[in-house]
Amino acid sequence: MNKIIIALGLLCISFTSQAQTVAQIKKALETTPNLAHYVKFELYKKYKIDTIAVISISSFEGTPDSLAYYGTVGKVYGPYKGKENSYLIKILQKAPNTFYHISHIMLDTAVFKPKFADSLANKIIRNIKSGTSTFESMASTYSSDNHSAVKGGDLGWLSIDVMLPQLSKSISRHKKGDVFKVWADQGLHIITITDEPKKDTGYALMLKVIL
Repeated sequence: MNKIIIALGLLCISFTSQAQTVAQIKKALETTPNLAHYVKFELYKKYKIDTIAVISISSFEGTPDSLAYYGTVGKVYGPYKGKENSYLIKILQKAPNTFYHISHIMLDTAVFKPKFADSLANKIIRNIKSGTSTFESMASTYSSDNHSAVKGGDLGWLSIDVMLPQLSKSISRHKKGDVFKVWADQGLHIITITDEPKKDTGYALMLKVIL
């Protein structure tokens, strides 16, 4: 008899959790003080907590970094369709980071020999500083980075933490309007900083609930 009662109780709990609509679950996730307990022991769902880094505030690679930047702390978003299951995401916390708006001209040393690349970079920088040429025209002519070359070398607003170490170290030492060169593994970069650096959302702590 006891076994029957326990079985009926478990069935009732299972039915109750399944009967909740997505809207009800989202409301509960936004208001409950104990998220882990609610998801694990009332919803009987799997969850994970991740820290998402915002690489660029000019463009986004997918849902996680877009939500990390635009999402509101405490709000639940979704459902989103995953490979196997749908899921909800709640923004738990946000933290700032420093972003730089930069443009570059990439001289690939697989194309140019290092000595020639260095000489060409010096010539390009002289032409830009003298006003003979613009950074945008030099980027469209010489840059090996085709994606940014069509935009005049513009890379948008990038997090200082995701740049190549050689770039981040050099960029942090320069100011808006400077034009300078930086050697990296892929070749030689000619960099200009087009705006003052700014603090913005750089990280978000997110709860992902698998439905």
